[in-house]
Amino acid sequence: MTRVWTALLLAPAVLAIALWGPGWLFLVLVAAVALLCFYEYAGIVAAHGIPPPGPAAYAAGLALLVVHGEELLLLTLLALVALILAARQSGLEDVLPAAAATSLGVLYVFGSLRFALELRAESPYWLVFALGLNWAGDTTAYYAGRAFGRHKLAPRLSPAKSWEGSLAGLAASLLFGVLFLGRFVPQVSWTERVVLSAAGNLAGQLGDLCESALKRGAHLKDSGRLLPGHGGWLDRLDSSLFALPMVYLLLRLL
Repeated sequence: MTRVWTALLLAPAVLAIALWGPGWLFLVLVAAVALLCFYEYAGIVAAHGIPPPGPAAYAAGLALLVVHGEELLLLTLLALVALILAARQSGLEDVLPAAAATSLGVLYVFGSLRFALELRAESPYWLVFALGLNWAGDTTAYYAGRAFGRHKLAPRLSPAKSWEGSLAGLAASLLFGVLFLGRFVPQVSWTERVVLSAAGNLAGQLGDLCESALKRGAHLKDSGRLLPGHGGWLDRLDSSLFALPMVYLLLRLL
């Protein structure tokens, strides 16, 4: 129940800001969440025995959230600066892992959350749709897996996850997505609703497994302890980090 209460306390505030808050306030919210997630990511990197990202990486991530029109230049400079800073490591064997971990982390966290801003710019309802897919799917998968899970989904990455939970989560996301888009974005066809909902959920499930791989490689159970019942912010948003860019990509294609 702690997991549910945490979600019930956080979700209304996030939804209120996403739907009705001024743009600057939503940007502050996204930036704050991104910084918390990146801090936890840095802890995972350190637990792998790799020098963690420093202050310059946090600054680059924030810049990625606000820069418009020169993203390719910014990403190129990020990779180059990460390599320059990593070259200062006392052990040269750490240069490549440190530079790679920094570049990946900025794109993984800040780059993915940038699409929360892009989706809201399209319509706040698209943002709520992308987030709601994983809230509905993750919650259903968790409880369905505990009650009915018999067949392991990916035992090396996340031993607690089951095919039964995964399919239940997909069904919940489809139900939420089809109904939500039908109510708030009715111009989207039935086929498009199903494709968007299924793709967003499946991307989110992959995001969950990828974050589990990072944690298990570092022998960690959770990315942090700030969210009772969930672990850390990165644990809560691992699905959304994959779903947000996926939904945005499909919007561009469709």
